[in-house]
Amino acid sequence: MTSSISLPRVDPLGTRALAHLRRGGVSVVFAADAFGAPALAHWGRALDDDDVAGMIATATPAVMNSSIDIPRSFSIAAGRAHGWSGTPAIEADATGAVIDGFTLISTDAAESEVQFTMHDAASLADVVFAYRLDAAGILHATIELRNTADRAVDVRAARALLPLPGRAEEVLDFSGRWTNERRPQRSPIHDGTRLRSSRRGRPGHDSALLTMAGTAGFRFRAGEIWAAHLAWSGNQETLVERLPEGAGVHSSVLGTGELVDAGEIRLRPGETYRSPEALFVWSDEGIDGVTARLHAAIRSRPEHPRSPRPLLLNTWEAVYFEHDLDTLSALAGSAAELGIERFVLDDGWFRGRRDDHAGLGDWFVDDEVWPAGLRPLSDRVHERGMQFGLWFEPEMVNPDSDLARTHPDWLLGEERQLESRHQFVLDFSREEVATYVVDRLDAVITEAAVDFVKWDHNRDLHAALGAHGDRRVRAHTQGVYRVLDEIRRRHPLLEIESCASGGARVDLGILARTDRVWASDCNDPVERQSIQRWTQTLLPPELIGSHIGAAESHTTHRHASFSFRAVTALFGHAGLEWDIDTATEDERRGIAAWAALYKEMRGLIHSGVTVRADTVDDGALLHGIVAHDRREALFAWVRTETSGVAHTPRVQIPGLDPRTHYRVRVRDEAGPASRHEVEDPSWLRQSDDLICTGAVLEQGLPLPVLNPSQAMLLHFTAIEA
Repeated sequence: MTSSISLPRVDPLGTRALAHLRRGGVSVVFAADAFGAPALAHWGRALDDDDVAGMIATATPAVMNSSIDIPRSFSIAAGRAHGWSGTPAIEADATGAVIDGFTLISTDAAESEVQFTMHDAASLADVVFAYRLDAAGILHATIELRNTADRAVDVRAARALLPLPGRAEEVLDFSGRWTNERRPQRSPIHDGTRLRSSRRGRPGHDSALLTMAGTAGFRFRAGEIWAAHLAWSGNQETLVERLPEGAGVHSSVLGTGELVDAGEIRLRPGETYRSPEALFVWSDEGIDGVTARLHAAIRSRPEHPRSPRPLLLNTWEAVYFEHDLDTLSALAGSAAELGIERFVLDDGWFRGRRDDHAGLGDWFVDDEVWPAGLRPLSDRVHERGMQFGLWFEPEMVNPDSDLARTHPDWLLGEERQLESRHQFVLDFSREEVATYVVDRLDAVITEAAVDFVKWDHNRDLHAALGAHGDRRVRAHTQGVYRVLDEIRRRHPLLEIESCASGGARVDLGILARTDRVWASDCNDPVERQSIQRWTQTLLPPELIGSHIGAAESHTTHRHASFSFRAVTALFGHAGLEWDIDTATEDERRGIAAWAALYKEMRGLIHSGVTVRADTVDDGALLHGIVAHDRREALFAWVRTETSGVAHTPRVQIPGLDPRTHYRVRVRDEAGPASRHEVEDPSWLRQSDDLICTGAVLEQGLPLPVLNPSQAMLLHFTAIEA
């Protein structure tokens, strides 16, 4: 027996928008499609009313051969019931029926936000698609699905999907691995689905991070781009999809959403699922334009750090597990003398933790190593005018721990052979687990007067099964959020870093509850130049931990000069991860000078506009920060590989005001960069500073030919002509 579904039909022609959102130089226009459902008619440059009328009047494509007998459309609730053959926006079902064929019930629109409430053809669910344009012109999208049936509804996906114009021809996103995160990968948009999925229980070292579709050859400083990021710390997916028949008058689709495992979202009657927030960014000023919008939006958040980002020293690569009060007190004293403002005690302070095989989960101070607790060290750190930080890995447990022996049922289920880094994962969806973790961290933070927590997460979640054999990644992620929220409620002045074996959990969901991320476990400055360059596509520098390591990298064993390590670490929330008590006198003087430079420049670095030049030869990078009023800028001229040319031609210095005169100075407080030349360009050999206009700098400066693994700082300050 078959049944037919009667769907309302409306005339798609006309000039009236269901909603026109305008803010931040961006317009987002929704109009009714052939089924009366909201469809995106425009996302991009701000439009006036006449433009909107024209966009809607031309929003209906031709009727194709060998196709349905009406023009194809692509609504915000795209699905098979309305003729969409690609990835659907909603995948949900109840016993004996699928949820599809959505009808618009109501529209609640304002100047910069709108909610569309829709009902499915089988009367099983109401779905609310909510969109908001922020002051930076970023579109925030969420989906809520409410079970209106008399039986359970399983939600398998709720994706925010936006169509892309035909001029979006290429896609760029990221991959990577431990110590080598944020590796860009680029390809043409082809027919079919380009799907990036994470089933790691976290975004992963290979996270797509920010998916950018753009015009052919888009670069940092040129091209039109449409980008997506999901503010979620668990499993997720992002897609770019193109069908031969297109998506209405558009060519392809950009979408993202939580990746849901079977049975993870089962709604009882009356219950509601709310998706993570998706962020969609448009710019016609290249990748830097996308970055500018994201940084502005992120910095406008109420929870964004407002105080100067303290220069810190982390003890991991200084002492590892060798904890001793006298040694660490001496290290803290040296740190204070050199200008450090936050001293962070890393792994090894808690019960049974003499290596990484035991102790995780037992968050009690080891009284054999610390017979008087951590307070004596904390007091000495505070007496020297520094903040005291402490490492935890609250989501993990070693099998060799009192917690695992006492509560084996608290662990997420996995085969014993899947032990990773000698640890398993606690099920944070369980109330008793969350209570234990909150209470233990609260006790240690209070007793040791902790100002800063480094929250680590050192393995993927694989099977991640609950007590009944169900998948628990989503519930675990929500539990992590609740624990972080409660810790922040109890300690409102506490700052928290999100570390996930380096950069495996970098997203705006975790950053709604933390104050910075650790971009990578790799401190090698050659690797860090690329890692930080691309992480900053999403995040402003003040949220990215960036440290000077020892001369020989802990992870790559490459040697690098102090000046190169120092310049690289400057462009972030800077710190050191190095036994500075072994540093030479020259190195100590360099650290002190660099610390003073960081404090001088962090106001600019942590508030200005991130700028990256395009016209540089392979192996060279030029990146910098320009003040919003363009009166000051700091750039790094970096060489990671030997130059393929014998000299450096004019290198464009982008982002400055062409009418302003600038003083140009080399800032070499951390030491000079080694050259691969006989003499510098003449402007650098003059006794006086170079003074020229931004127009000249936009044409370019001839810069020194540096040896590989070298960097120099160029400081531009406006002067009166």
